[in-house]
Amino acid sequence: MSPSSTRSRSSQKPAPATASSGQAHSAANHAATNIIVSLDHVTKTYPNGCQALENLSLQIKRGDFLFITGPSGSGKSTLLKLLYGGERPTTGKVLVNSVELSGLRGNNLSKLRRQIGVVFQDYKLIPRRTVLENVAFVLWAQGFTRKEIHRRLLPTLKLVGLQDKANCFPEELSGGEQQRVSIARAIVSTPPLLLADEPTGNLDPDNSWQVIKILKKLNSIGITVIVTTHDEQLVRQSNHPVLQLRNGRLFQAK
Repeated sequence: MSPSSTRSRSSQKPAPATASSGQAHSAANHAATNIIVSLDHVTKTYPNGCQALENLSLQIKRGDFLFITGPSGSGKSTLLKLLYGGERPTTGKVLVNSVELSGLRGNNLSKLRRQIGVVFQDYKLIPRRTVLENVAFVLWAQGFTRKEIHRRLLPTLKLVGLQDKANCFPEELSGGEQQRVSIARAIVSTPPLLLADEPTGNLDPDNSWQVIKILKKLNSIGITVIVTTHDEQLVRQSNHPVLQLRNGRLFQAK
């Protein structure tokens, strides 16, 4: 099942009979490269026998903004973990940027993860590092030069409205500010894909909406955004495609 933006257009005219096989192959390649996330009949069963996901198929286009909703325990976090290689499917294929994750190990998996920003519900900031250092850490780890790190930091902090908090420590920030640091850290290396796992779960309504507005802004500059949440009201306000996870299966939201 895919979000509405991936539906085919049956009203389009068929290609002329004179189209060459090379043209058809090129069109097929273009369609494939426009898909940033693909799940093909994915099932995830844990060693204790618990089945988190069952036979999921999903394609997400570059530039999409998709909400995945569902109650606690429905498999939302497991789905995102599959997308950044934190878990591996029991059966089926998971592809990100046309690369299948199940065969990746070590450096190859690390390289793919550089194309994915992840925002966690509990922020996962380094307590004894400032806002600036927390955000810069990702770039240091990826081998960016000092000059490039410096060039990226301030614009990223401005994007999330934290340029005046650069030298503060996490404990000096509100929950909403800490989550914005988490977002800044996730996108400072400009990944094409951003995964946000219950990013507003610990926030009040005002801070939750601030976070969603930042994610919308990131999507407007071309980043594909996938957000898991159980906050139905927030989803309705956001006006983006929604899929529901229930008992490990995906359904189109009504």
